[in-house]
Order: sequence, then structure tokens, then C-alpha cells
Amino acid sequence: MRPLLLLATLMWLVPALLPPPAAAAERGAVMGPAEANASAATGSIMLIDIRHPSEWHETGIATPARTITMHDPKGPKAFLDAVVRAVNGDMSRHVALIRASGVRSTWAQRFLAARGFRQVYNVKEGMLGTGSRPGWIRRGLPVQPYRP
Repeated sequence: MRPLLLLATLMWLVPALLPPPAAAAERGAVMGPAEANASAATGSIMLIDIRHPSEWHETGIATPARTITMHDPKGPKAFLDAVVRAVNGDMSRHVALIRASGVRSTWAQRFLAARGFRQVYNVKEGMLGTGSRPGWIRRGLPVQPYRP
């Protein structure tokens, strides 16, 4: 009987020790392209395309996205400063990052979260998709030409 009592106690206690779901969403959260498009359209998130400018020229950018390259020649600090300026210093602003396929946006998501951003989402499929995930462009979501 004691193992069952222990198991029941752990099942009750462990969830109480875990962070609430909202805290889990603050770092490492993933958002699909359609959700990112809808959320950016309503203003509930700021969608930021963090690819290289040559990629913006090649494919265009998601219509609701701002462009802030993570490849700033002045380094990661300049990228951070540009994102902080874009959100007017509001580090609690919901921000979604999009790249080509979502791999490097994971690094940028962690980078921003480690520097105080509390609501950073990764549009994991990216603009071009990966594997069975079609991405922004192949889903037919709005794209506009990049104009510097």
C-alpha cells in the first residue's frame, strides 16, 4: 500500500512544483505560420523576420513582418538593440521570430529570452518550410517584396 500512497502523493506534488503553463510559453514556445499571421494581423504579436537581407530579396517577406537581421555586422548586441528598439523597450511584448526553416530562429529565441524578453515565439516552419512542414510561402500566406 505504501508505494501507492507515495505515487499518489508524487502525482499531486510534482505538478505543483512545475512552473505554470504561461511561464513555459514564455521561453521556447512554438507558433505555426497561420497563427503567427493571424496574431500579427491583430497586433497581439510582433512578427520579426530575422533572415539575411539577401534572403528577403530572394523570397520577399511575410506581409505583417518587420525585418531585423540576426546577421548584423556589428554582432549579436546590435541585433538585440534593434529588437529592443522595435518593441519600444517593452521586453514583455509578444514577439515571434521567423527564418527560412526555423533552425536558427531557435538560437535567436533563446538569445532574446536570456536577455530579458519574456514572450518569444519561434515560427518553427519558417518561410520555406522543412520536411513535411510547408512553411509560410507554400501555405499561401501573404508575402510582399522586400524594400529596404
